Amino acid sequence: MMVKITIAQRRELCAMAAATPHEICGLLLGDGDIVTRLVPCRNVAADPAIRFEIDPAALIAAHRAARGGSDRIIGHYHSHPSGVAAPSPRDAADAAPDGCIWLIVAGAVVTGWRAVAGGAMHGRFDPLPVEVSGCTGSGDSPQGRNAIPPR
Repeated sequence: MMVKITIAQRRELCAMAAATPHEICGLLLGDGDIVTRLVPCRNVAADPAIRFEIDPAALIAAHRAARGGSDRIIGHYHSHPSGVAAPSPRDAADAAPDGCIWLIVAGAVVTGWRAVAGGAMHGRFDPLPVEVSGCTGSGDSPQGRNAIPPR
């Protein structure tokens, strides 16, 4: 298994993370393990420089939209501005073992994880390879001028 994102989505994640010293966060909408849309959310954590908490209003709105026929929530993303693109012990403590996808961004690196009981990382996460594909324009080409180096 792997999570699939587009080059444009990867670029967007890295750009959002680079634009702030705080942790960014948002929802992954899609089907199965294919991300069809990123939904940036406000980080309402008490200390957003070192933690993230997705705005509950955004989460409720996304669930309502999914019940109305929109893409469903398959996971979420956040950044580690001063860390590595791997789940922290805090992430593990906060994660439910519900099989959701977690994308973590640090610098130009985006990694994928699945939240499960007894996971390999901190007893909560299993690594999930990230497949980046889907050129939507010349700027999305890995060889194009806007290309992001592979991780």
